[in-house]
This record gives sequence, C-alpha cells and structure tokens, in this order.
Amino acid sequence: MMVTALAAAVGVQVQATDVSQGGFSLEDHWNDMRAPRAIDQGGWHFVVLQQGPSALLSSRDNLRLWAGQFNQRIRAVGGRPALYMVWPEGARISEFDNVRDSYRLAAQDIKGLFLPAGDAWRAAWKREPGLKLYGADDFHPSVLGTYTAALVIASKITSRSAIGMPSDLALANGTHVAISPGEAQIVQAAAAEVVTSE
Repeated sequence: MMVTALAAAVGVQVQATDVSQGGFSLEDHWNDMRAPRAIDQGGWHFVVLQQGPSALLSSRDNLRLWAGQFNQRIRAVGGRPALYMVWPEGARISEFDNVRDSYRLAAQDIKGLFLPAGDAWRAAWKREPGLKLYGADDFHPSVLGTYTAALVIASKITSRSAIGMPSDLALANGTHVAISPGEAQIVQAAAAEVVTSE
C-alpha cells in the first residue's frame, strides 16, 4: 500500500488492513459485514471510508447516512473515521465540486478526518493540465493519480508535509513505484496545498 510506504519513509509506522470490495457503497460494506467485523477487532486510529464519487444528491445522502452508522462503530473501539474524497469519472469532470461537498459534509457530520485527494488532483492540474491522473478507463487512477491521493492521506494521518516525500517506493507487495522527479514535485506541492488549506 502506497500510504504505508510513504508514512514509513517519513518515520511513521502505519499498519493497514484493506477490506474494501470493488463497486461497494458504504451500505454494501455494512451489510456484507466484513468491514464491521474488522472494525470491531479494534486497535484502529483511523478507519478510511469511501464509496465512489457520490456526486448525486441521492448518493450524497447515502454516504452521509452510512458514514454515520460506521462512525458509531468506529468510535466504540476508539478510532476516528476518515472520509476519502475521490474524483468523478472523466466524462463527468464538472462534478468535482459535488464530490467534494458530499465527502466534506459526511466528514463534518461525524467530526471525521477529511482526506481531500480529489482536490489535490485539481490543484495538480492547475499547475500542469497535462498530468495523467486518470487510468485507461478514465475513472480509476493511474499510478500518478494513486500517488497523488496517497500523498494527501499519508500527510493527513502522519501530520508530515507531502513536500519531499519519496517518489521512488518499494511497496509491501513487491511492486516498485517510480514517479518522475518533475511530476512528483508538482503533485507533492498540490497535495501540500490542499492539506494546508483544510
């Protein structure tokens, strides 16, 4: 996981467990029970919640409702929920503000940590519009898009600046990630900007 590698590089050991399922909403995760059971084991500082863009009002309502459900469970074991703002698919790029509002409101509702990864994408594009943050499907992130999001999350949970975090990483699964120095400098500055503005 890129977040744990970045955190380790700035001297913070982070242990993470991923119980996410592709295409699941928070309601789906709740009903599936894997996530609630993992939360109930305790020992979490943060539990990251995310369910896709949630730009539509009905999706926003769903996000806020189920973030509240998860909040109770997370707080019961001493953790804090963190809302991971993603991005809309490329064809609906005008929905960024709605995605942000959905995740921001959900975080405010439960006094959770807001992780504005999608905002870092926009801040990076303001610096360099040609950055390839989307992957081939124009929805999921490229390696650079993932790195940008990971910078925001690592910075928020470690209280360390994204500027200067490494761009050449060996992940726990054996994957090697190498971001070009020029692109790394741009997205690190973008991540630092959105984290500082929160």
